Amino acid sequence: MNSIINNKFIWAIFSGILFSMSWPTYGFPFFIFFAFVPLLMMEQEISIHKSRFSGTKVFAYSFVAFFIWNAIVYHWLFMSEERKWAAYLLPLFPNSILMASVFWIFHKVKMKVGTLYGLFFFPCIWISFEYIHLNWELNWPWLNLGNVFAKYHQFVQWYEFTGSFGGTLWVLLVNIMVFYFWKAWLVSRKKIYIKKMGFYFLFAVLIPSIISLLMYYNFNEKGNDSINVVLVQPEVDPYNEKYERDSLDLASEIINLADKGIDTETDFIVAPETAIPGKGNFNLNALNSSFLLNGMKNHYLNTKISIITGIELEQQYAKQSEIKKSSFLHPYRNVWMDIYNSTIQINTKDTVQIYHKSKLVPGVEGGFPFYSTLKKVFGENLLDFGGTTISLGVSEKVKVFKNSFNKAIIAPTICYESVFGEKTAEFVLKGANAIFVSTNDSWWQNSQGHKQLLVYAKLRAIENRRDVARSANSGVSCFINQRGDITSFLPYQTQGFLKGKMKLNNEKTFYTKYGDYIARIALLFMSFVIAYYFSMLILAILNRTKKP
Repeated sequence: MNSIINNKFIWAIFSGILFSMSWPTYGFPFFIFFAFVPLLMMEQEISIHKSRFSGTKVFAYSFVAFFIWNAIVYHWLFMSEERKWAAYLLPLFPNSILMASVFWIFHKVKMKVGTLYGLFFFPCIWISFEYIHLNWELNWPWLNLGNVFAKYHQFVQWYEFTGSFGGTLWVLLVNIMVFYFWKAWLVSRKKIYIKKMGFYFLFAVLIPSIISLLMYYNFNEKGNDSINVVLVQPEVDPYNEKYERDSLDLASEIINLADKGIDTETDFIVAPETAIPGKGNFNLNALNSSFLLNGMKNHYLNTKISIITGIELEQQYAKQSEIKKSSFLHPYRNVWMDIYNSTIQINTKDTVQIYHKSKLVPGVEGGFPFYSTLKKVFGENLLDFGGTTISLGVSEKVKVFKNSFNKAIIAPTICYESVFGEKTAEFVLKGANAIFVSTNDSWWQNSQGHKQLLVYAKLRAIENRRDVARSANSGVSCFINQRGDITSFLPYQTQGFLKGKMKLNNEKTFYTKYGDYIARIALLFMSFVIAYYFSMLILAILNRTKKP
């Protein structure tokens, strides 16, 4: 292996390390502004010494970088006690391959349209990739670049205008700028390029940061009305306890914990994802007659309290016409049915309100990705790897919870959904003036997993300028204000309750109104460049055919 190949391999490793060192909750985001530079250097070197295998080399080296990044950032998936290798490898290899493929496409287009158009194309295709990764069956937006600032939310207060894609664009533009001046210095050895790089880098990083800090310190919490909330953290082991305990026992524990925190001013009690029922599921069509749920309601008979809790539901179908895409034939009951990961709101005055989780974790909740399509090609037996091919049912549209006691309109987001900016904004567009997150991060034990998911929720608070209440099975349960600050919390692996007051903000931010518009613009520009690329290919082919 010659020195040039060794250098490229080192660049790829260095890039992967820079990505990893920048990521929350153990890293510092400053490194992200340089993370793509070694990869761009590698791609430029291969482009100069182009050969018929140049694309393969770009893919291989970039795969090394992205594999390191993915492997380090969510190594916590290996903390699962069940199918730990599957849980870890399922996103690891596909995500690394997808990222390397994006970088390979960038290289191929740049080789044809030139460096200038190529560097313009790079942020367009990367942002488009992140956007697609939010909206298909294999969704895994954990490493979307805009998430890198979640721990240091003071520096991205302008997400209320751009969403997290503003952060992605920021990162990509700074990397391209650093690469441009660094490459110019390597070619010319003129110090002026180093000075320009330093000046423009400080300008590009400091100005958005200063603007954000000014927004942060001058921001006033919005909302004339407020609600008093008690979060419950039951700390139930999901492997050895949760599905072995009686439903009434679990419900009683939630009520007992909540009773220690409620008072005459309490408006809501919030319990974690799938907090009930323990063994089995509730029948969706019989919730109003449920002994357990009616018992929880009657416990607060003379109060204004609404209970919002995670719940596992099932729905059976008697008619073929009722069967949905997600429905499956139960092997023992011989009946078609759906299972839902849901939240419900119950109180003594209103009918039960239900929301089914609509962003499912691929493989774990969403079943085998693209199963219905692949089954037609390969057959059902060929796709049986010993895991589940069953997908949970979902809500086709987001729903908000209202009640007769106060002006709160709640966004009842569930766990993984708090990673999706535009999905959360949909709740707010429907009128939500506060965000509740019910989650269970105990599957991954005390690792970076629950910490990263926690800080991602801070971005949703900023994007929509909504207070967030987060109830987690083992923690961290907390309150987040409209600036993204965690104002109070219960530590991980602690059983207890947490009281807090939340302001009800009815104003909609620019991002709430227009969502991921940056990504949609990037998709448009990417389409233009790709169309230009293919037109050049066609012209080249036509010119070759004209030659004698």
